[in-house]
Amino acid sequence: MGFLDNLKAKLGPAKEKVGDLAQQHGGKIEQGLDKAARTVDQKTKGKYSDKIDSGTRKAKEAVDKLGQKDGGTPGTPGAPGTPGAPGTPGSTPGSPGNTPPPPPPAP
Repeated sequence: MGFLDNLKAKLGPAKEKVGDLAQQHGGKIEQGLDKAARTVDQKTKGKYSDKIDSGTRKAKEAVDKLGQKDGGTPGTPGAPGTPGAPGTPGSTPGSPGNTPPPPPPAP
């Protein structure tokens, strides 16, 4: 058995556990990604909004992919973060690039 085969065999259970966690907590993970994206977008004053939006969308797609079981069927139909459900990546209201940042607090 080669090194990579041995490594894959050892990482298999970890990948399954990560997939289970992504399936159970996909909505919370996506909310965290949105919050982080908004914070970074505000700190950079919108200069990198398109790149932040693209990266956030790709991260959400990766979470969705990890959370899928049985050859691509989502674990919980209609749950937030599953394809076809309200709030799918790229269509979430309030995601970076879709809304302007809030105004600064009044002095």
